[in-house]
Amino acid sequence: MPKIYIVIVAVVLLVLGSSLYTVSETQVAIKLRLGEIVAVEDAPGLKFKMPFVNNVVKFDNRIQTLDTPPERFLTGEKKNVIVDSFVKWRISDAEQFYKATGGIVTRANNRLAQIIKNGLKSEFSKRTISDVVSGERAEIMSNIVEMARADFSEFGIDIIDVRIKRIDLSQEVSNSVYRRMRAERQRVAKEFRSKGAQEAEVIRAAADRERTVILANAYRDSEKIRGEGDATSANNYAQAYNQNTDFYSFYRSLESYKKSFSNQSDIMVLNPNTEFFRHFNPEVK
Repeated sequence: MPKIYIVIVAVVLLVLGSSLYTVSETQVAIKLRLGEIVAVEDAPGLKFKMPFVNNVVKFDNRIQTLDTPPERFLTGEKKNVIVDSFVKWRISDAEQFYKATGGIVTRANNRLAQIIKNGLKSEFSKRTISDVVSGERAEIMSNIVEMARADFSEFGIDIIDVRIKRIDLSQEVSNSVYRRMRAERQRVAKEFRSKGAQEAEVIRAAADRERTVILANAYRDSEKIRGEGDATSANNYAQAYNQNTDFYSFYRSLESYKKSFSNQSDIMVLNPNTEFFRHFNPEVK
C-alpha cells in the first residue's frame, strides 16, 4: 500500500506540474489546444493549462534588434557604397505573429532583413553619394520605417526604428575620391605657393629699394658731417697756427718725428740740413 500512495502522489505532482506555467514581465504567452490558439497571456504571473491537451509558446515582448550584415548598394550616380544598418522591432500582436511565422523568430528576422534591404536599395538608387552620406539620411530612414511598417503589419510586428550605422565607399570609389581630393589639394597648394612667391618678390623689391634709399641718405649725411668736420678741423688748425706759429710748427714737427721713428728698425737717409731736422739744428732756417 505505501508504494501505491507514492505512485499516486508522483502522478498528482506530475499532473500538477504539467498544469502550471509562469509568464514573466518580459514575455507574452500563447496557449494552444491541439495546435489551435485558445488564449494569449500577456499579464505576468502563474497560469493554468490542461495537461497533455494545452501547450504554451512564449515570446519575448521586449524591443528586439536585427543587426544585418553590411550590404553593397548602387547610388543614383552608379557608385558602390557599403551600408551597415540595424532594425529595432517588437511583437505587437502575439497571435498574429504566431499565425504569420509559426512562432519562429528567425523566419521573421529573415523576412524583415529582406524588406530593409529592398528599401535601402530603392532609396539609395535615387540619391547621390553626398545625399546618402549627409544630406538626406534622416529622410531615407524615415521612408524605410514607413515602408517596413506597411509590409509587416500582417506579421503582428511593430517596427520601432531603422538606423544606418555607417556608410563606406567601395575601394574603387575610395581611390577615385582620394585621387580627386589629392589633385584638388595640390592645385590649392600650387596656387598658395604662386601667390606667396609673388608677394615675396614684391616684399624683396620694396626692401631692396628701401635699403638703397637708406644707404644713399646715410652716405649723404656722412659726407656732409665729414665735410663739416674737415672744415672745423681746418679752421681750428688755422686759428692755432695764427696764435703761435713757432710753437705750432714745433708741435707738428714732433708729431712727424713720432710717426717717423716709431719703429727702431726703420732707417731714413736724409740731409741733416733739410727742413725736416730744422728743430734739431738751430742753424737751419
